[in-house]
Amino acid sequence: MSYTNETIENVFTYHSPKDDQPGRYATIREQGRVLAQLILDNCPDHKDRDKAIDKIREAVMWANASIAINE
Repeated sequence: MSYTNETIENVFTYHSPKDDQPGRYATIREQGRVLAQLILDNCPDHKDRDKAIDKIREAVMWANASIAINE
């Protein structure tokens, strides 16, 4: 991303949920939780498993941010 004063203002501003956004946030979080639980239940206790779950958390965060910031 090429940052400008406008994009900095947008990224660092609170975006209150509107319309159907809360439900979409919840769906993304729930599906992330399902995948994280699947990995927890099926992968050996190792840093690779933890990293996989961290990446799911990151993906959920970015997905929800894309909704909040870009709509």
